[in-house]
Amino acid sequence: MKHRLSEKWIKASIAGTIWAASEIVLGSFLHNLRVPFSGNILTGIGIIILISISYIWQQKGLFWRAGLVCAILKTMSPSAIIFGPMLAIFMESILLEASVMLLGRTIAGYILGAMLAMSWNLFQKIINLIIFYGSGIVEIYSGLLKMAQRQLNIETDIVWLPVIILLIAYSFFGILAAIVGIRTGRRMLREPEQEIEMKHGGMNTGFKKFPQSKFDYSVKWLLYNSIALIASFLIISFTNWYIWGPVILLFIIVWAIRYKRALRQLSKPGFWIFFVVITLLTAFVFADTSGGESLFEAGLLTGIQMNFRAVAMIVGFSVIGTELYNPVVRNFFQRTSFKNLPLAIELSVESLPDFIASIPDFKSVIKDPVSIFQKVLKHAEKRLTEIRERDLPAPVIIVSGGVEEGKTTLAKNLHDTLQEKGIESDGIITERIVEDNITTGYDLIHLKSRRRICFLRQNIECGSEKIGRFFICPEGLEGGQELLKQIAAKEDILVIIDEVGLLELEGGGWAEYVTKILNDRKSRLLMTVRTTFLEDIKAKWNLNYYEVFDVNATDDFNITAILSLLQNHDEKVSYLRRML
Repeated sequence: MKHRLSEKWIKASIAGTIWAASEIVLGSFLHNLRVPFSGNILTGIGIIILISISYIWQQKGLFWRAGLVCAILKTMSPSAIIFGPMLAIFMESILLEASVMLLGRTIAGYILGAMLAMSWNLFQKIINLIIFYGSGIVEIYSGLLKMAQRQLNIETDIVWLPVIILLIAYSFFGILAAIVGIRTGRRMLREPEQEIEMKHGGMNTGFKKFPQSKFDYSVKWLLYNSIALIASFLIISFTNWYIWGPVILLFIIVWAIRYKRALRQLSKPGFWIFFVVITLLTAFVFADTSGGESLFEAGLLTGIQMNFRAVAMIVGFSVIGTELYNPVVRNFFQRTSFKNLPLAIELSVESLPDFIASIPDFKSVIKDPVSIFQKVLKHAEKRLTEIRERDLPAPVIIVSGGVEEGKTTLAKNLHDTLQEKGIESDGIITERIVEDNITTGYDLIHLKSRRRICFLRQNIECGSEKIGRFFICPEGLEGGQELLKQIAAKEDILVIIDEVGLLELEGGGWAEYVTKILNDRKSRLLMTVRTTFLEDIKAKWNLNYYEVFDVNATDDFNITAILSLLQNHDEKVSYLRRML
């Protein structure tokens, strides 16, 4: 049977999917309009979603799981850069989780976590600049501020002043997001029965799964790209310009030939404007701080070196990110200790279009953010209930007994009783062929149509395969499999399969359809099993939600008990539906 997803991961999947939907839809919208601080707006939306949803779903570890799901779904955005946004989303969720673990689900815990999560954007931008341009970017920044300090005759050291001002601004945005999240969560608790009416906002989402075109992924290229990126860093740091210049250009050319999209960032005018500005500023600051105009050329070369490093980092990370879409790489990570993560991502991908359709237009979010987020989260609760209902395992019913003790008769009588009560059931039973008080074979009977098919024979060699002392008739085996294929495709019925035993334990007979019914969980299953095979059958299909009925009890008793079991399951499903 399939590994079932824990409820904590189900909730994390839903929360992460809502967050990812906002990143994909509103992120594309804000990017197209070139809205300032769009990254902070998206972070604020993520904070609001996590804080408000924690008022109704209070499991520990929900935030970081939702952040991990959202980070992975972020790869579906049509962007060449995935490392930065993925790291930012995951770190924001980690910081919010850590704050709540430290201070509890309190106002202080939420506000501190929101401030830390929002401030991470600033720290990541600083870290990115240092990674791309090296420590020289810090020297340029310090040099420029010291020059400004001298020009303005300021005695106080102002090197850290801009960073502190930005940090205060980011923290303030975090506090606002926390307040909206807290208000939304509290309103969710006060108004649990509010009707849900979500309409598509009509925005051009730009949603698509990347990459759309076929690409020849290669683990060898992934290794080469990683080695080339590290080599670029070392060559730039420890060799002269006439070595690192041609080598980096060679790497870029190779990457450009294989990865057309890798040069997308380098094709933007803004990058080259920044390239020239950084180069000139480096030369200017280098000459000023070193005490002479003669060092201007050396500073110019340093600026070019910093930009070559940035180009290598940007393109290198982009091509590595492309190769990480390789299904081989993804399958490898799916075999790690995060056993629930692949299922959570599968559920998220299934839910993502629905949540994208429920995202309102940006004007509505600005006009009444609390009500909008409340409606989105109510939609999340509805989705959770749907998943619970789908994930609620139908009971596997096993009728157990010895040879010729009445298992088949009970199955047939149960089917007839269900038909009388208007309850859908279908399946196959095997009926003995007796000659002179000796069982000479079995016929297969379709319960709905009463169609009879020759299945097992002792005295007629109807096929080459045998089970015990009987030959298996190919037309009976194929006919039964065809019937079960049709029955297994139906929903909300009781599927009856008689005499599941040795043949199925070896993978033959009806084994394929037992597995399909158990995995699909669209219908309930009743099997008759000989007592000697019972434990092996339970172990083969890893059954953990089943009821065994002893055929030695009266048929009336067993049929009443089975009807009661089916009714109890239906009542649980109905209860979940009423929770909406």
